[in-house]
Formats: sequence, C-alpha cells, structure tokens
Amino acid sequence: MRRPRKRMQKRMQKRTEAPEGQKPVRVTILQTTDVHCQIHPHDELFWEDGKSVFRKTGGYGQLATYLAQHRKANPQTFVIDTGDMFQGSRLSVKTNGKAISPILDALQYDLYLPGNWEVIYGKRTMQTLLGGLQGPKVCANMYHDLGEGKRGELIFPPYHIWNVAGIKIGFLGYTDPLVPIRQSPVYSKGIIYSKPEENIAHFVDVLRNQEQCAFVCVVAHLGLSQQIHLANQDVCAGVDYILGGDTHERVRVPIVCKHAKVVEPGAFGSFVGRLTLTIENGKVVADEYALDEISASKYKPAKQMESLIAQVENPFEAEIEEVLGYSTIPLYRYFVIENTIDTMILNALNFALPDVDIKLSNGFRFCPPRSTRDETGNIPITGGYLYDILPVDSVLRTANVTGRQIREWLEKELNNVFAKDASERFGGWLIKFKGMQLRFYAFGEKGKRVQEVKIGGQELDPEKVYSVVACEREGDPVDTLCRIKNVQQPRNLPMTLYSVMKEYWNAHSPVTPTPERNAVALDAPETLLTQVTGVDYQFR
Repeated sequence: MRRPRKRMQKRMQKRTEAPEGQKPVRVTILQTTDVHCQIHPHDELFWEDGKSVFRKTGGYGQLATYLAQHRKANPQTFVIDTGDMFQGSRLSVKTNGKAISPILDALQYDLYLPGNWEVIYGKRTMQTLLGGLQGPKVCANMYHDLGEGKRGELIFPPYHIWNVAGIKIGFLGYTDPLVPIRQSPVYSKGIIYSKPEENIAHFVDVLRNQEQCAFVCVVAHLGLSQQIHLANQDVCAGVDYILGGDTHERVRVPIVCKHAKVVEPGAFGSFVGRLTLTIENGKVVADEYALDEISASKYKPAKQMESLIAQVENPFEAEIEEVLGYSTIPLYRYFVIENTIDTMILNALNFALPDVDIKLSNGFRFCPPRSTRDETGNIPITGGYLYDILPVDSVLRTANVTGRQIREWLEKELNNVFAKDASERFGGWLIKFKGMQLRFYAFGEKGKRVQEVKIGGQELDPEKVYSVVACEREGDPVDTLCRIKNVQQPRNLPMTLYSVMKEYWNAHSPVTPTPERNAVALDAPETLLTQVTGVDYQFR
C-alpha cells in the first residue's frame, strides 16, 4: 500500500503550489477521530424521528475508498486523525496496538494527535506506536515527567504547518489533561499534562505572527464541552477552527463560539469531517463544513486495504469471531444515563456477586452498537465484541462505604457529567449501577442534584455501611474504588470482568439487558444523547 517516493513528492508538490493568477483555490481538510480500532464496517446508531435507527457504517477499507475519491478530486487535501486510534478492539490489545500501524500508514494520514487512550499500553509504547507512523504528530500539552513534579520537554512537537496554495495553515494540538484522573493513573505514568489555557495564546501568536499562518486550527481531544469552553476564552483569539474529538459527538453544523468554530466528527470511523477552505489573494475567504457518513453500502472497500486488514487479523480471527453468547435486543452505549451494554455488565456482576449491595459499571461511552442478527434470530456477542465493550480486563474489587460517602460521591459523579462550567465535565457518561435507585436533577445546582437514593428498596441511611463491587483501576490508591475515596476493607477478588461476563453468557444466553431505570433524571429524558447544552446542537 505504500506510495513510491516519487509519487509522494509529486503529490506534495501539487499541494504546495501557489495558485495561478488570482483565481480562488479550494483546499480540503478531512478529519477522523476516536476510531478505536474498528477496522470493519459495523452497526451504527442514529436518532431519527424520535427513535433509534441502525445502519452499517465505517471500516478502514471503506474509508480508504472515500479518501482516494477526495484526493483524486482535489490533490490539495490534508487528512488528520485526532486520537484514540490504538485502543478499542481485541486485535489492538493482542498486538499492543502494533497491528493498527500499517493500516494507518496505508491511509497516508498527514497529521496525528494522541487521544486520551493512546497511553493504554504505557508511555513508552505510546511513543513507539505514534513515533513509528509516517505522518507527523502534534501535542502542546504532554510533557516528560522528570520526577518530583518537574516538567521536562514536550513529548511531541506543539504544532505543524501545511503549506498549500501559497499560504500556511497552522495546526496546534491539545489532548485531554484529565487523563490521569479519568483512567487508571498507571497508564500515563511518566507524563505531565497541562491545560491548553497555559500556552495556547503563545503558540497562536507564534503561528500567526512568526510563521505568518493565514489560518489556524486547533486539533483537540478534549471533548465537545471543553472545546466549546476553550473557543469562548480570550486565549483562543486567533484560532479559526477547533477540530475536536473524544466525546464521539456528531457536529453537522459548526458551533460558532466567541473566537473559533468547533466541530467533532463522531466515532468508530462512521464519519469524516470535511472542512473546505477557499483561498484567494493569500487569504482564506470562505469555509464550508460537512459531516460525511461513511456508509458501508455507498463505499466499496479498497481491495489493497482489505488484503492488509486480513493479513494483520488472520492470526487472531478465530478468537475474534468465536460466539460467546447472544442478545435478544440491540446492544449500544450512546445514551447518557442508561444503556443496554452497561445493563448487561451489571447483570453479569449481579449473577456473580448477588450478595453485594451495589454493582458499578464505569460510564464509558466507547463501543459501537451491535444490532445485526444471525441465523439464530438473535444478536451474536463474539470474543472480539467483548473487547469492544471492555478493551481492558480488570480485577474485581469489593469494599464497604457509608451512605454519606455514597451521596457525596454521587454528587461528584453527576457534576462530572452535567457541570454548568464545561471545564469541570469529564468525557464519560453517567456512572451505571445496579442495586441502587437514584432520582436527580441533571441540570440542577452543583452539590444539590441528588433528590432521592434507595438501596435495596430502602432510603439511603447516611450512617449505614453498604458493600460495593467495581473494577480495580491500576494505579489508584488502595482505599479508592471507582473514584470513591476512603473506602473500608477493600479487597481484590479472584475473578476478572472478562471471566464474569463469559460465565454469565454461558449460563443465561440469550440475554435481554433492558435498562432498569435505576437512574432517573427529573429534568431530562431517559433518551438524552449528549451532555452538551447552551448551544445549537443535537446528536443524531
């Protein structure tokens, strides 16, 4: 799949040629993000006419065809990926991400930004994976940790410049600084993150006034709420667009903020964001944005890419395709409050540990839906899909907590999702639970959102001690469980989440994981599909 060097040089020469005369020139920036190693077409959920609709989208073979068509139509096309490219599938876990590298190189990306999950195999592996890719990388807020809190050099260059049609377009990169809190701290050991606000004004000044860039894009993996927040701050003056990622939101019309427009092109390779700029007399005089659906029926897979995917996947194909169980209803994770996938995980925990008062499942939002039935009439859950649902196997841990701790923790978790100040929001959905019922105001006042909590059908007693089970997060303090601090009698169990899921499917397949409405928002629908508020945006 690699392009001969002369052809590559010729393509780059075409990209950088100045326009003849004063005719306007159109250049294109294409963006993927949060593909999470979904190399094949998959079921995708759309919200249309007030209900869930599923279509086949994505696949790197289909994406290769889409990119080839756009590059042929306009050689002055620049392709970027804004993170979470090495985590999210069994193939990636089995190869520590290595199997994905030749696929990305074959797609000839022009720029990469590390996402929050690029650290999943540790700092050194992240550096090796990203460093080995042919395209350049940027990130202006990831530093080497010299120890004792001392910040070293940036791990990646802070920005990249595309010389095209006689002008410069600058790309400045920022990834999520909350990585050590959102994920197991051990993943990002050796890295210090900083907030974009610390140096974005400096680097925009460098791009605008030193490099004389006519257009500046921030490539970001911060989440849509955080990206909107950043675009409204004065430190963002001079930025034209934020090409964002992380929260899998599907922005179809750019969100116009005080200083920049903000977009985010979904996830799992189901979409490509397409920004077209018109350049005239050395200036960008117009911009147009569209979100293109990578329909599996519209784009035939590129044969060379299909061959490459088969080559890297072949050693693991049997275990990826092994059917572990079935579901009678579609599996998805797109709703903020409750989803069928997390309900299935909680039911499995309840099967393994029925005497524990409260079972917890983290508020992950990754994993493509699954709705296609096989010859049995049900939806197969394969060994590969287990890793799509849970890319990391984790030891189960129990602990005891008081009712007062639970209430305080719930207020923090609700604020992580629904905070009025976008800078306080994490990227994930609401924590999921079984054995506990919660009534809350999603958009209520901080610290006063919880209205009612019941455990085992009884009102929460602040003084009573309850048992909790969740996954151990490697690197967390021993007395912390699922971000609940100062837990009592923490104990790791001789079982992992993968083993529990397999035993559950073996005993109960086909399963019907209908959400139980254990969490009910009093001011939002159970079908809430985004945590973004205050702007003209709908997930669909």
